[in-house]
Amino acid sequence: MKDLQTWVINLDRAPDRLARVSAQLQRLQLPFRRLPAVDARALTAEQRAALDEAAYRRKHGMSPVPGELGCYLSHVAVMRAFLVSDAGFALVLEDDVLLTDSLPAVLQGLMRHAGRWDVVKLSAVHRGTPQRCLEVAPGHRLAVMLSRCTGSSAYLMNRRAAQAYLREGDGLLPMQLPYDHVFDQGWRFGLKVRLVTPQPCGHDAQIESTIGTSAGTSRKFHWTRRLPAFAYRLGNEGRRLAYGLREALRERRQR
Repeated sequence: MKDLQTWVINLDRAPDRLARVSAQLQRLQLPFRRLPAVDARALTAEQRAALDEAAYRRKHGMSPVPGELGCYLSHVAVMRAFLVSDAGFALVLEDDVLLTDSLPAVLQGLMRHAGRWDVVKLSAVHRGTPQRCLEVAPGHRLAVMLSRCTGSSAYLMNRRAAQAYLREGDGLLPMQLPYDHVFDQGWRFGLKVRLVTPQPCGHDAQIESTIGTSAGTSRKFHWTRRLPAFAYRLGNEGRRLAYGLREALRERRQR
């Protein structure tokens, strides 16, 4: 997999998390580069300006926390580093990811079928109503998602995807939602976004999040102030469904 570069997003103050993911990657014989995560405790004025707080409140129905911005900007930093490298594909991992033994075979299968995707989610929080279309490794299939499928612990992208995400004006910046609510919007970025099911990666629930969100609903606005967020989500899921059905039809034509 000489055309693949693996990136691990890791805070300088979290060496234990780096050691944990490093051991997993060593076991799978996947060399990697560490990307120093943007630390929410030391955000610069320029980094803070990358958040459109009004849009975030309107679309998400709650107040943002600095850790979300740090996470978001860290993923953007990976894309910039990827594009100045010689790699054709980037495997992006957050340092609380769990990797299964099937990951290398899945990656090889995905790269053999590189024309079928631009971004592939390798872990997910929600199921995503997957429409399976292509076996990429024994027991693992590439799928189109018809419903919400959050999480960004592990994903694979090509250079076209990174370029689309970094476009001026219609790319990822400024931040208006948490990263994992945005980067899989294939209809917005003009990308083929897919999922591998079952996922070869997961989230290690035993590791405490460094984003800094608190449990419960303390960040959420009263439901009367969340009406714009409800409207946004309804429209967004409608667009997701329409996109997914169109992409599933495209996949069927390629069989």
